[in-house]
Amino acid sequence: MGLTRISRRLVATAIVSGVAVPAVVGFGAGGAVAATPPVKCASGQAGLAAKLQRDITASLEHTTAVAAVSLRDRSTKTVCTLRADQRFDSASTVKVTLLATLLWDVRKHDRHLTQREADRATKMITASDNASTNALWKQIGVTKVKGFLAAAGMTSTVPGGKRTWGLTQITAADTQKLMNLITERNTVLSDNARAYILKLMNKVIPAQRWGTPVGAPRAALVHVKNGWLPRAAHGWRVHSMGAFTGGGRDYTLTVLTQDNSTMKAGVATVEAVARAVHKDLAVRR
Repeated sequence: MGLTRISRRLVATAIVSGVAVPAVVGFGAGGAVAATPPVKCASGQAGLAAKLQRDITASLEHTTAVAAVSLRDRSTKTVCTLRADQRFDSASTVKVTLLATLLWDVRKHDRHLTQREADRATKMITASDNASTNALWKQIGVTKVKGFLAAAGMTSTVPGGKRTWGLTQITAADTQKLMNLITERNTVLSDNARAYILKLMNKVIPAQRWGTPVGAPRAALVHVKNGWLPRAAHGWRVHSMGAFTGGGRDYTLTVLTQDNSTMKAGVATVEAVARAVHKDLAVRR
């Protein structure tokens, strides 16, 4: 299905944290016009919140896709959000939640991963292998996934059915909670579990290292998991979640999108946001 790529500025502007951020109207798959809500940012570094608000907003000006964004930078105490509570079909990003559930359950039962589980987990994350995901989803079961979500405080995430893990409903806010669990010490995931997830996300095959890593500092260690899925309604879902550590960097970025006319268009939207974020965070006090 095609989308007419039109964007206009509204005469009015939205005022966020003392910064005027233009609202944009776009025409989605159904033809309805909806104003883009303002990007909201706060930061411990002077001027950074306003810059990120402007640049993330500008990066989305020429797309008709619906995008949600969550950024957290521990180094500068910076947080940015856009449509944080809107639900999207997860596509393959749910595979990180599934792996986290497996490791959470393994810890509860005081055991180690079996070789088969480790092999499937590796293929699931590094190559986004669906057969391995099907096997682990069936093994773990929706009940345990719900248990992990409750423990993680991911209350807006709704798991898919027995054979529809890719239709799990996610939000940028809940994805941020997951990224927080993976990148900082907590009582839900052990340090070993967190290190294991990050290791696999760092080894994603080159063909799938698009999205949030684009524009990242060369010195940063990149961890990523992407998802993509076309459906009759709302076109292509194209998502990317990334963590960037080392070299003085310590931040996570999630971009979720739908109503993309093609996968290529969705990737371009995600990467436009990523470039803006990486560029702005590269300037430090």
